[in-house]
Amino acid sequence: MDKVQLQNRTKIFAIRVFKMVEKLPKSRGAEIITYQLLKASSSVAANYRAVCRAKSKADFINKLKIVEEESDESLFWLEFISDLELIHKKLLKDLIKEANELVSIFTAALKTSKTNNKLRIPNRKS
Repeated sequence: MDKVQLQNRTKIFAIRVFKMVEKLPKSRGAEIITYQLLKASSSVAANYRAVCRAKSKADFINKLKIVEEESDESLFWLEFISDLELIHKKLLKDLIKEANELVSIFTAALKTSKTNNKLRIPNRKS
């Protein structure tokens, strides 16, 4: 999957989350969860775009770490909604699967980037 496809995938994820939260019950608790989930899921998409415009390898890794964290937070809130049974679990199943896949993709990319970055730094003796 290239960066444009992944940009589209993260944006579609954020859109799907946005549409799903519209189905949540209207309560104070649901409002807080909705706010947190919308922030995290839209941050995945927005920050992945920033990753693609990184100015250096270190900048790339730092931005990618944010995307990984926001993906994981999105997954947490989706699982939380499922555990609270605020919405039918079937409606959440695909979103939870997608969030899990995004976490895996960004975790693997981060691990690879860190490994590649270490390989490029020459050993210096003091």
